[in-house]
Amino acid sequence: MRNFLLGGVAALALVGAVSFLTSPSGTFAASSDTYRQLNLFGDVFERVRSDYVDPVKDEQLVESAVNGMLAGLDPHSSYMNPKSFRDMQVTTRGEFGGLGIEVTMENGLVKVVAPIDDTPAAKAGLRAGDLISQIDGSQVQGLTLSEAVDKMRGPINSKIKLTVLREGQEPFDVELARAQIKVQAVRSRREGDVGYVRITSFNEQTEAGLKKAVEQLKAEIGPNKVKGWVLDLRNNPGGLLDQAISVSNDFLEKGEIVSTRGRRAEDAQRYNARGPDIVDGKPVVVLINGGSASASEIVAGALQDHKRAAVLGTKSFGKGSVQTIIPLQGQGALRLTTARYYTPSGRSIQAKGIDPDYIVRQGVDDGQTAASKRPSEADLPKHLGGQRGDDDQAERGDDNSPREAGPIPPDLKSDPQLQQAINLLNGIAPVTAQAAPAPKAN
Repeated sequence: MRNFLLGGVAALALVGAVSFLTSPSGTFAASSDTYRQLNLFGDVFERVRSDYVDPVKDEQLVESAVNGMLAGLDPHSSYMNPKSFRDMQVTTRGEFGGLGIEVTMENGLVKVVAPIDDTPAAKAGLRAGDLISQIDGSQVQGLTLSEAVDKMRGPINSKIKLTVLREGQEPFDVELARAQIKVQAVRSRREGDVGYVRITSFNEQTEAGLKKAVEQLKAEIGPNKVKGWVLDLRNNPGGLLDQAISVSNDFLEKGEIVSTRGRRAEDAQRYNARGPDIVDGKPVVVLINGGSASASEIVAGALQDHKRAAVLGTKSFGKGSVQTIIPLQGQGALRLTTARYYTPSGRSIQAKGIDPDYIVRQGVDDGQTAASKRPSEADLPKHLGGQRGDDDQAERGDDNSPREAGPIPPDLKSDPQLQQAINLLNGIAPVTAQAAPAPKAN
């Protein structure tokens, strides 16, 4: 099975899947109009090369042109130079150097999608939705996402200062020390007779970590005493497609998990579960929020459609597109959006997100209401529509369903969403929940 890039966003710690293609599929028939357009590019290239106020390397001009072309398509297609490509290959293994934040670009600034647990970014208090306007005093405006990410990387223990814009506050500076980030993709603990498993990212270690956590909790609680399981996917920005499929498979005996549909009908692929169910059919509650994207939405959507789990929390991010990594001989790689993915019932999540079965809001976060609207895929400029042919202002689903992505509380007492998930497993209806409208198939 090929791996695809499903990370919710381009990332400082890029957690993405890789599909290596030696050449694009299909054929390209160049018309006379195409040649005229290419001549336009050549004319502009030569004019800039000869007359720009300062000398510019040909390599820089070509790379900038490629980046501009891809940035005009959608928020997730991009060019990776050789260094960025090597860095991406390393990070899919779950280890990388940096600050530990998943980021994207918005209006020329770096936007934090989610800090990764126990990293410099998380410890410094960076939040989903924060905008980074300066790096070590230099403006981010004018940089590509890859250039900004590169500036935030550096030697372990070296210092970096970020200027942060946060809604409702004056701009402030945060100083961090870069670290060797080792993503612990799966964390778990016992909550009475309920097994709690949190997946923070979908990298090469995720499914093995899930199975290990489940076995340890079964032994600790007692296999026959486990009342149910909470699978926490909040603030999980995505990752490897094969890991999302494997995690879904671990809770399903059979049935479709996800399908991907590209430009041509023959490109469609379907992925099916084969079991076994590693939690022995016990009830499952999946937690999601506005920071749950892509691979997280595959898992939540599959378990929801098969009625294998109740989904609780707030609407997810809505990242339903697949990026394929196409190596370019000696020149890095192309990260190109090649497909949309669909849940077993045929729902496209792109620019819409997963609506939970039970809407439970997190409540108050550091004196601010967590109910404030969080950015989503539908808020990103040039985002894809939910179906082929939709424009970039795709239907956003139920706008009355809140989308929140605050920090995950450290314990049960301060985590109302987890409390309600456990109540549900104990047969108690979530008292602060509002039943969400039934999902509609497209």
